[in-house]
Formats: sequence, structure tokens, C-alpha cells
Amino acid sequence: MPAAAQQREPILVPDISEHTIVLRQGFTGSDVLLFGAILPPDGVRSDTEYGVVIVLKGPTEPIRIREKQRLSWLGIWVNADSTEYRSVPSFYAMASSRPVLDMVDERTAAIYELGLDYLQLSPTGQINPEEQARFSTGLVDLRRRQNLYTQDEHGVRLTEDVLYRARLFIPSNVIAGEYVAETFAIADGRVITSATSVIAVRKEGFELTVEEESRDNAFFYGLFAVGLSVFMGWGAGRLFSLV
Repeated sequence: MPAAAQQREPILVPDISEHTIVLRQGFTGSDVLLFGAILPPDGVRSDTEYGVVIVLKGPTEPIRIREKQRLSWLGIWVNADSTEYRSVPSFYAMASSRPVLDMVDERTAAIYELGLDYLQLSPTGQINPEEQARFSTGLVDLRRRQNLYTQDEHGVRLTEDVLYRARLFIPSNVIAGEYVAETFAIADGRVITSATSVIAVRKEGFELTVEEESRDNAFFYGLFAVGLSVFMGWGAGRLFSLV
């Protein structure tokens, strides 16, 4: 793109209310305010009508998802087909000033992953397209029920096509890591500019110690967990037998 054309694009200035979230005992989740402004580069406000989409993603992780199948003659559910994914966002939240497909076409939405229908989940190996769609739909549905995947197509408040703000909820069951918030300014059916901010989600104190021990000394940690469970069960039994 010529330099003159680049200079005519607006400048997106984003910010976040919390740049660090600490996962402590009793943490019940956190509301994060994402806000900013769309500034004209020459300082003169234009008549362009903007749309804003904010996407917040957590660290990616490889996972395997299994499909349950009911054996009617036994009346039980068992594991059936499964598939693996190389890089699945552990958390995904999207908010926009109006429905995404009112601002861009499906191809653009897929390129920037603007919505749960356009997530690129990267399955491994050879898989039938129909099976892939079924597993992907199941994965997204599961994480929506866990409050790890959300979208709100009216979640961004845009004031005079300059100031914007949105609130996204980070639940207590997220994993530690770097969470990237990407804000897209949209006009005339295309993404004209974008900017990113980062939220560090981390553990401290006792929670961090437990996580490190479970990773670095998995065998002894497992023995301790089993022993603690047996002791707690025995203790509860003895307590109730005295009542």
C-alpha cells in the first residue's frame, strides 16, 4: 500500500483496565474493561461509520476430544470416535458493536476469526469434513457451557465513532498464561486497522507451588494426592461414626 494511503488510515489506541490477573484461592472471575479510541491521523474527524470488534484469546493448547456413544442394550455410555487438535484457544471471547456479518463478509470473518463460527481449530491427521465439523461444533459447545467461549455481537459500545468500550468476563477456570486482546476497526466491509493489548494471567503463592510440584514431581504429587484422599475419607468416616 502506498505511504500516502497508509497515512489516511485511522489510528487505533486501545487499553485495558487490568493488565495482570492473579489466580488465587477463592478467585471467582474478573470483569475486564477494554476501551480506546479511533483517531483520525490528520486530526480531522471524518464521516466514516466505523464498526469495532474485540477478540480476547487465551493460550493455545493441544487437546483430544472424544465422542460418547450409548450402548442401548447395556444402558451405558462409552467412548467412541475421537480426534486431536494441535492448537485450540483455551479461552475465547468476542464482542462487537453490531453483528459481524453486517460489517464484513464470511471470508474476512474467517481470516480474522471474528466469532465462534470462524475459529480455526487445526485438527491433526486425516479427518472427514463432516466429522471435523461435528467434532468442532461439539468442542465449541462444550467450552461455551464451561464459560470459556463467549461472544456478544452487541457487546461494544461505540460513541460518536471515536470512543469504544466493552466488558469481557474472565472466569475462574482459565489457565495461566498470556491473553491477547486484539481490537479491529472496520469500515466499508474491511478491516482498516487493528491493535493488540496483553493481559498476563498468573498464579502466585500456594497455587503456584502446587502447580509446579504437580509438573516437576508428578509421581510423588500423585502419591500425595491419593494418600490425602484416603486420609480424608477415613477421617470423615470416623467423624460420622462418632455422631
